[in-house]
Amino acid sequence: MDFTWLIIGILAVWRVTHLLHAEDGPWDLVVRLRRAAGAGMLGRMLDCFLCLSLWTAAPVAFMLGNGWRQRILLWLALS
Repeated sequence: MDFTWLIIGILAVWRVTHLLHAEDGPWDLVVRLRRAAGAGMLGRMLDCFLCLSLWTAAPVAFMLGNGWRQRILLWLALS
């Protein structure tokens, strides 16, 4: 994997995590999502930036990595 893709992946994970955790989003869609999630497991996950970062990094690591070992290491590195 190229170093450039690692940086792009890190920035993408941070941006999406920040959007889901702390921003209203376009037409307040993300706020509505957080309200709909409520106090259950999904709602608590959206409240925790670090937890949400792990789940946001998982699909990005799957797309960028070659093989399971690299994907697991990327998952933690991107988060």
